[in-house]
Amino acid sequence: MNTSRVWTQHELDQIGATSELQISAPKAGGSWRRPVPIWVVCVDGCVYVRTWYRRDNGWFGDAVRSQHARVSVPGLSTDVAVTDLGDSDSRLRIAVDDAYRAKYAEHGSGSVGGMVTDDAAASTLQLTPWAGS
Repeated sequence: MNTSRVWTQHELDQIGATSELQISAPKAGGSWRRPVPIWVVCVDGCVYVRTWYRRDNGWFGDAVRSQHARVSVPGLSTDVAVTDLGDSDSRLRIAVDDAYRAKYAEHGSGSVGGMVTDDAAASTLQLTPWAGS
């Protein structure tokens, strides 16, 4: 069983500096999905990702089901524990929404708007690095 650890400030800086994080999740049969680029934000020392809408397939479904993913940004690759947070914490939702708006404002309100909808907020996942990775 893998245990998690906290992100280092250096890791948070690397993640915060990149526009997209590459994420891969294990399929039900044990093989790994091809990495896909997704937007990522950091809030209060934690790392969060979302998809446009909650779904049971693709990288999102496999990450939720397995509670495991591999992520990479320039200079950093690590296995992570995946925690499905949804949108039950209104303060966290506001903070993550604000982080998406601030980080991705240059992409225009249409793109950013898609990441702060109720459906997108319901797909909020927290990524926590595994100890030893």
